[in-house]
Parts: sequence; C-alpha cells; structure tokens
Amino acid sequence: MKHQRQSPKTLIKRFLAVAVACAAAAFGLAACSSGSNASGSSNELRLGYFPNITHALPLLGVSNGEYQKALGDTKLTTQTFNAGPSAVEAVLSGAIDASYIGPNPAINAYAKSNGSAVRIISGATSRGAQFIVNKDVTENNLKGKTFATPQLGNTQDVALRYWLKEKGLSAPAQGQGDVNILPTENAQSLELFKKGDIDGAWVPEPWASRLVIEGGGKVLVNEPDLWPNGEFVTTHLLVSTEYLENNPDKVKALLQGELAVLNQIESDPKASREAVNKALDDLTKPLPPQVLERAWDNLKVTLDPIASSLKTDQEHAVAVGIADDVDLKGIYDLRILNGLLKDAGKKPVSAGGLGQE
Repeated sequence: MKHQRQSPKTLIKRFLAVAVACAAAAFGLAACSSGSNASGSSNELRLGYFPNITHALPLLGVSNGEYQKALGDTKLTTQTFNAGPSAVEAVLSGAIDASYIGPNPAINAYAKSNGSAVRIISGATSRGAQFIVNKDVTENNLKGKTFATPQLGNTQDVALRYWLKEKGLSAPAQGQGDVNILPTENAQSLELFKKGDIDGAWVPEPWASRLVIEGGGKVLVNEPDLWPNGEFVTTHLLVSTEYLENNPDKVKALLQGELAVLNQIESDPKASREAVNKALDDLTKPLPPQVLERAWDNLKVTLDPIASSLKTDQEHAVAVGIADDVDLKGIYDLRILNGLLKDAGKKPVSAGGLGQE
C-alpha cells in the first residue's frame, strides 16, 4: 500500500503532545531534586553528554576510562541526553554537576539563573551540523514544508529558524507560519524522513549523514558555510558554578582527562573514530562505516569553545523569539583549562571578552 503523507497540521498536533510530555518530565526533574540527592556525593562528579558523534570527547573518555583515571578517587557518574534543554534542566535542578551541551541551551541556562548558576569551562566540538532535505526541496519552495530539529530552543532549532527568517520566511515556535518546524528526537526524525512525513531536518552529526546515506536526502545548508572561517561552537562543557567553586580540583581532573582524550584523537584519528563508534554501540548502536566516515570528517574536536560565535548564537535566538537578550559577560571561566594548556605547551583559548581566561 502506498504510504499516505500526513498533513503538517496533523503532525504538529501529534508531536505537540510529545513535546509537552517531555517538557513536563524535564521540569519534573527540577522539582523533584532537592537536598542531598540534588547535590550528589561529596566525592562524585555527575556528567551529562549525548550519544552522538559531536560528543566524541566524552564518548571516548568515558568508555576508555580516561576520565575516571584522571578523576582518581572521585566517582564519575554519567547520564545521556537527547538534546540541550533537557540537559540544562538537569544541571539547573542539581541532578548533574556538568554537561556537554550546545551553545543556545547554555545561554538559556545562564540567562535563567541571572548569570549565577553555570559556567562554560571548555570547548568540545566545532562544526558538524547540516540542513538535510529531500531531493525536491530547494530554497525557492520552502513554504508549506515541514522540517524537524532535535528540540525546541536547541542549537540546531535556532539555526534553522534564523536561516528561514533570513530568507523572509516565518517559523514561529507557536502557531502557524510559512514553514512548520517539529522538534523531534533525532532517531524519530530519520524515520519520519524516510517515510516522507517530513521534508527534512537541521541536525547534528551523525544524523545529518544518516539522513543523506540512509534517507536519500541532500544537503541544502552546510552550517560551516554560514560562519567566518567555517568555525562555530557545536558542543562545549558546562559546569554548575557551585560545583566549580566547591570542587576546582575535580573540575581540573576532568579537564585533564579531556586533554588526554584530545591528544589520543589527534595522534590517531582513525583508531579514535572507531573507538567512539564502539562507545555509541554500547549506548545505542554503532554507525555504519560510510556514515561514520562522513560524520567524522564534518566535525572538528577542539577544546576551544570558539567564544566569538556564542554572542552570534544568542542574537539569532533573540531574533527568532526563542530567547530574551542577556548580558553574557561572565559565562566563561577558562582559567583552569588555560593553565593546563600552558603546562602542555599549547596555545590558550579565548573567552572573547565574555569571562575569565
């Protein structure tokens, strides 16, 4: 039987219920965390990250034990997330101490707490995001189309909404616009794309490569093409300010583990790529060789948080009505990282005037 394409209106109703449930779960996490459970063990570091290749550093560092080795007697506890807003709620609620996360959710966390609750202490990945569409979609026929992003307010969600705005097309977070955007888990976006229920998705790797190779899609926008020198922050490391102030030694140890993993990746990219894929296999499932190679080549693992791109991310989020304007001065604390880089004979990274370095 030929598959019946559902209307965007029907899809929006269906996914609205899912989005509301996910939001309720996230805020429920914040409401339920308190007391000793919220603060965790005094000799523990609770770390969040995502099971996708843009989080190569924690994927490799957790799986090969390098992070735990650096932390020594401090217990490393991990939790995985699908997208930034849910990870932010976990940090703000005290459910975890730190998380690898994208720029826009980090900005939202900083803004929610009036600049007090979180600090960005390291970069992790640059690049590695694309807008993949079906073969019939062009920049000239976007009206009425339905596209997915990982989660409302996450980095790719803002990128797509802003890009459409620049094209003169509306895509409001609420209500109907020229283009429909469905915040959807990445795995589900791939299945919907294969079925023809959505016309494309702006997603991070490896999902961009999966939509191309497994879904038969094409690249409409390679996000690095939109940024100076092709560099923009995709993932960085966010930590609770309270945890950073109370446990600078543990934070330093985590960053030492991160630096060790980066050295492994730089010294043997191919072996590291395969090890990251094995870590993905343990969490979800491995990437097919062709997808793995394409996705890995599209991103750059780096400890530089590329602070210069953060203000631009914020301006884009404000422009599309996802966030309020906020003063970002103070969001970075790169002192521990730069101390380690100096000791290793490497160049320091910049906070771009938005914090300590």
